[in-house]
Amino acid sequence: MSIMGKLGLIISSTLMISLGALLGVVTLMMNKDRLNKILLFLVSLSAGALMGGAFLHLLPESLEMLKTETVFLLVLMAFAGFFLIEKLLHWRHCHKYGCTEHLVGHMNLIGDSVHNFIDGLIIAAAFGASVSLGWVTVLAVALHEIPQEIGDFGVLIYAGWEKKKALIYNFSAALMVVVGGVVGHWLSTTEIFIGSLMSIAAGGFIYISASDLMPELKKETDLKKSMVSFGVFLLGVLLMFGLKFIGG
Repeated sequence: MSIMGKLGLIISSTLMISLGALLGVVTLMMNKDRLNKILLFLVSLSAGALMGGAFLHLLPESLEMLKTETVFLLVLMAFAGFFLIEKLLHWRHCHKYGCTEHLVGHMNLIGDSVHNFIDGLIIAAAFGASVSLGWVTVLAVALHEIPQEIGDFGVLIYAGWEKKKALIYNFSAALMVVVGGVVGHWLSTTEIFIGSLMSIAAGGFIYISASDLMPELKKETDLKKSMVSFGVFLLGVLLMFGLKFIGG
């Protein structure tokens, strides 16, 4: 596929992910209990898909491009780096004096914009490796972004923003995934760069799944619901496993 052809795929796929921010409109019409049930399902599926994407797709691809020691060093550094980014930019969990609702809303947008830009870089590098890996990565990112964007929209509403303003700003932050995709496309010129970004993406996927998503599932105390969540988690892993046999 030509360079411009891949750029078109990157722009179209990242734009589709950005449209997930508009799901905030849909959530306004849903019952809170019903929404929480759907979000629990999405979080479980996302956690499994991210783990499966990291271990079944990104890491094997990285190991074909880089030395084993380099790959796992980058994964470890990325895991620590995502933790640092979350601490520095995602301040919406702050309950200390001076952490006003106004600040929570703006810091949430900054953190979400950086996160989305990195997602765009990852998607671009994945398409740089192969079209099939690109679509696998798009799916994994999209499954994570849907509950994330709904949550981000809720944070802005909680921070006192008008619904229309919250939707516009949330969508603007979501568009950073498109910007990251375009930038990543022009940077992904060598196998070393692509392999390095794949390793970093794997570390990020593992961190998000293990640190952000799975702790949410552990909060469920009902055994039956917990087993259902675990089943959906495995479904996410199996989905990524099945995609190994599609597209070569």
